[in-house]
Amino acid sequence: MKIKYFQTIIAGSVLASMLLSLIGCSKQTESSSESSDLKGEIAISGAFALYPLVVKWAEEFQKINPDVIIDITAGGTGKGVTDVLSETVEIGMAGRDLNEGEIKQGAWTVAVTKDAVLASANEKNPVLKQIFEKGITADVFNKIYVSQDIKTWGQVVGTSDASAIEVYKRSDAGGVTESWAKFLKTDQDDLKGIGIFGDPGVADAIKKSVNGIGFNNTLYVYDAKTRLPYPGITPLPIDINGNGLLEPAENVYQNLDSLMAAIKNDKFPSPPARKLYLFTKNKPTNPVSIAFIKWCLTEGQKYCNESGYINLPQGVIDSEKAKF
Repeated sequence: MKIKYFQTIIAGSVLASMLLSLIGCSKQTESSSESSDLKGEIAISGAFALYPLVVKWAEEFQKINPDVIIDITAGGTGKGVTDVLSETVEIGMAGRDLNEGEIKQGAWTVAVTKDAVLASANEKNPVLKQIFEKGITADVFNKIYVSQDIKTWGQVVGTSDASAIEVYKRSDAGGVTESWAKFLKTDQDDLKGIGIFGDPGVADAIKKSVNGIGFNNTLYVYDAKTRLPYPGITPLPIDINGNGLLEPAENVYQNLDSLMAAIKNDKFPSPPARKLYLFTKNKPTNPVSIAFIKWCLTEGQKYCNESGYINLPQGVIDSEKAKF
């Protein structure tokens, strides 16, 4: 999926600018004063996890920088790494920490927001009621995805239900897979299941499979507009303390806002909660790229919550800005 943004000139905006000029209004925000004369084009590629927010950021950034064109392509973190290091694109989106080998090749990262990876299932799952009473422990998820000792939904909740679990995973090199594997204390290569490309693909497979299980980035389970799970898919709750009961403090899945609050307040495990990154090959020198990334860390943070992401704490923002 590719979106290209082009210059837009709105007559009302031009008129407003003229009026402001006439009355001598020269006050500008830090971001607009830095960016008002920017011209150029940047290409961005990578994580499905960060894609919806970066699209929003690009739209807002271009409102104050109409001579900037931004291409955005979602293809997974691995695709973003390949594209950036080969200099096919200038900025990558990552749903995981970049590894030592990628950093040695020049990858330079800036954390820009936070979200989580969620286990997901069909909303008509045969034991969904019991799952939301008991929760599912990391050990049980491990026995579904790694050892495959658990093969039916009845085994998940301790009933006689013989519905066979249909296990889905990502076929591409996405950060979501690494985050999920880390939560299960294993390597992503050890995860079993039917490989499906991309977050949209896994979500669609779950919606079509009553007995399916998958893992998705938050914004492919919850709708950022309604703040509720998309029709056909539901998050699977984690029994964090492993006591076989989904306690009120663990049941944070009612809507996107309750989940985000849990992530922000460290009431949700990390992983699968994680930071998301923008990255370049070596420290950026292109004024357009520098301005865009800095804007994402400052003015852009106000769009995180409405888009279904977590604002970074000011201390983290300050440390990321200091990298420049």
